[in-house]
Amino acid sequence: MTPNVAQSTALPPDPSKAVDPATVPLRERLASQLQRRGAPAVLVLVVAIASVNSSTFPTWGNISTILVGNNFVWLLALGMTFVIITGGIDLSVGSMYALGGVLGAYGAQHSGSLMALLLPLAVGAAWGTMQGLLVARAAMAPFIVTLAGLLGARGLMQAISNEGGTTYLVPKNSFFASLGSGTWVPLIILAVLFALGALLLARTRFGATLTAMGGNENAAVLMGLPVARAKVLVYMLSGTLAAAAGALGAARLQSGVTTIGVGYELTAIASVVIGGTLLTGGSGSVGGTLSGVLLLGVIHNLIDSNFSQYGSAFTDTVNGGFLAVVVLLQTLLRRTQHLS
Repeated sequence: MTPNVAQSTALPPDPSKAVDPATVPLRERLASQLQRRGAPAVLVLVVAIASVNSSTFPTWGNISTILVGNNFVWLLALGMTFVIITGGIDLSVGSMYALGGVLGAYGAQHSGSLMALLLPLAVGAAWGTMQGLLVARAAMAPFIVTLAGLLGARGLMQAISNEGGTTYLVPKNSFFASLGSGTWVPLIILAVLFALGALLLARTRFGATLTAMGGNENAAVLMGLPVARAKVLVYMLSGTLAAAAGALGAARLQSGVTTIGVGYELTAIASVVIGGTLLTGGSGSVGGTLSGVLLLGVIHNLIDSNFSQYGSAFTDTVNGGFLAVVVLLQTLLRRTQHLS
């Protein structure tokens, strides 16, 4: 009887063949550490320089502005981390953020806080699952699938809001509105979700499967890993987090804003890549993404404080230039590791 290919290849690692860290060339070790810890190091450096040169930067008022101003948008980067680690991309998260906000406000206005939470989560999960099935089962390119998802989610949001003519309001004294109010509640929600994301990626079989898929999908299939199922789940997770972020953003704004979310997918991708996750997949961490979003938040704050006369165009230019430099450095670091 012919042995099953997956069973015959999914052999446990041989301890005698484990790589001794001491035998790894110094150049390769330095490149690996720089790739994984570059964003936190740059974040600390930028914060230190800004604190020395500005007396207003290290104040709690300014710090809380950085942490709370757009912190629900950071959930887009959390979901994007899982997607990019598999070697995929999700361009629909900005539109799903807007749709989640409108659905959350609609539910709060018509049916109460429970519906304000459940409706966007259900739609986001269903939308992400649909995209995941097209990527995993129909073998369609993630770029094309999620680009269609971007347009579709934005169109659905326009339909629900009557082409933006209807703005749904969140009752001020509702439980749903309290989820987005103040400073500490949003920060606690964000911290809990990022902590759960870090555990899911670093401490579970699911996280290991995603990393293996991004490194070499064919090898992951031969090892018997549930690659197709993992792809569906990862896009479902991204869609759910994006819709949840939009709903929580609506709770903070106390309305479903229809013009929000444009370009947020690019900010999420930039944060993930700046945090050290490779666009080609196979390597990344939630902690790195958190450093990436904080670093961009600090840079945006410094631009708003010192270069506000140039408007948002200057911020977009800095984002693009910063991302280009990081991708170039990642390419050079990976080449260094391969040559070592």
